[in-house]
Formats: sequence, structure tokens, C-alpha cells
Amino acid sequence: MMALNPVSRLCRSVEASTDFYVNVLGFVLIERPPSFDFEGVWLFNYGGGIHLVHREDIKPPPDVSEQLDPRNNHISFQCEDMNAMEKLLKEKNIKYMKRTVDGQEGSAIDQLFFNDPDGFMIKICNCQNIKLVPQRSLGRIKLPLDRHIPPVELGQ
Repeated sequence: MMALNPVSRLCRSVEASTDFYVNVLGFVLIERPPSFDFEGVWLFNYGGGIHLVHREDIKPPPDVSEQLDPRNNHISFQCEDMNAMEKLLKEKNIKYMKRTVDGQEGSAIDQLFFNDPDGFMIKICNCQNIKLVPQRSLGRIKLPLDRHIPPVELGQ
């Protein structure tokens, strides 16, 4: 395997979800094979893709509520400028929750949680601020050939 790519999301409105993923998260529409016989779009950016597939009968995930809870199912994106992301969420009137998690050696991870148009939770973080330290899995972690963010502490 090389990477987690793409993530597929069922949505009630492909148009509303496309607007969200393009204008809030910065994804770009890409060509989708014309042989598909169902409504959907493909989006790509940041080295990964999201496939949006129309389904009218979908309901929000069972753990979604008005309260944003970091323990609920979510997908997460790393972000270089958390302040700019928070400003964008405010400008778009998107309800969000902000928190900071203390990491090892005094590093901290800032996190923003919010929902897409179908209630699926998104997390934006600056996870590159900490190193990943494998537990009993040295030698099994596969990394991209050129880099990995956040950095991984492989030891000696």
C-alpha cells in the first residue's frame, strides 16, 4: 500500500457537499469516469482524494449530535495555518469546536472540529507538530518515498 486514498462520502446533495469540500477545504473537482451510472463527483488535493456519492436515504452518522465530540467518527486534515482556517470557518458561519492537545516534549496539537453538510465530522489539525513514535511496530511502518508529515521517530 502507498496511502489512504480516496475517502468516499455518501451525501444527500452532491452540489452542497461539493461546495463545502471545494470552498471550505480547498479540494478541486477532477474528471470522473463517465461509465458510472450514479450521481457523484471526484475531488482531489493535498495528495488525496474524496469521492462524493449521492444517496437520498442517508442519515447522519449515529454518533452525530449538535454537540461536537472529538471521540465521534471523523476524517482529519493537517493544516499549516490554523488561524487562517479558523478565520475561514467564522467567515462561512460554520459552527466549530476548538481545542489544544498537549503532546510529548511540550509540543501541542491545535484542533478544529466541524461537520460537513451531511453531519459527518471533519477535524483540522497541525499534527505535524509532534513526532509519531511507533509502539512495537518498528520495521512495519511504510512511509512515502520522499517525506512523511508528521515526522516518524524510527529510533536507531
